[in-house]
Amino acid sequence: MQAALAWLLAQDPWEGAAVLLGLAYLLLARRESLWCWYAAFASSLIYLVLFRRVGLLMESALQVYYLAMAVYGWWEWRGGARHARPLPISRRPPGWHLAALCAVCAASAVSGALLQRYTQAAWPWADSFVTWGSLLATWMVARKVLENWLWWLLIDSLALALYLERGLYLTAALFAAYLVIVVSGYLEWRRLLSEQLAATPAARPD
Repeated sequence: MQAALAWLLAQDPWEGAAVLLGLAYLLLARRESLWCWYAAFASSLIYLVLFRRVGLLMESALQVYYLAMAVYGWWEWRGGARHARPLPISRRPPGWHLAALCAVCAASAVSGALLQRYTQAAWPWADSFVTWGSLLATWMVARKVLENWLWWLLIDSLALALYLERGLYLTAALFAAYLVIVVSGYLEWRRLLSEQLAATPAARPD
């Protein structure tokens, strides 16, 4: 294990650190651990610089949002305005997700066209979709919406292709691992939601 970590950091110390922190974030989020937000903040800070360096401008800008959401998610998960009452896992209806997908596609079309016209951004429309989709999915994680994992399955698949094309191979490997973790995360949160509803039959998702 130590040899694998040493190899990872030797490839590119900053990207290696961001990868390890990103992996820690998702594994901790799967367990509903508050520590996931500390890992998310540190990873986002590093990626803000790395993505700018390789021309993924929307992805770089996205990291600023991730930094803010790491703080927001930490605050929500530890009680927020509920005065330390734990945030429950919830669901959203299919119509909500369809409307959200249409909004993400519309925003991606606009920002993609602007990036194509005014910048040298790589893969402007795909980069835009990953960015806008990630904005929504990260908010869903902070609010503990079950379907965030399904959104990440789509977003991470597209991001994987982006990072391979840009030569961020360690990050691409991280996102390949993410595809496995998000499936297990969805199953784990669905089990936790079932237990939550069984324990409080009158409760309903917010």
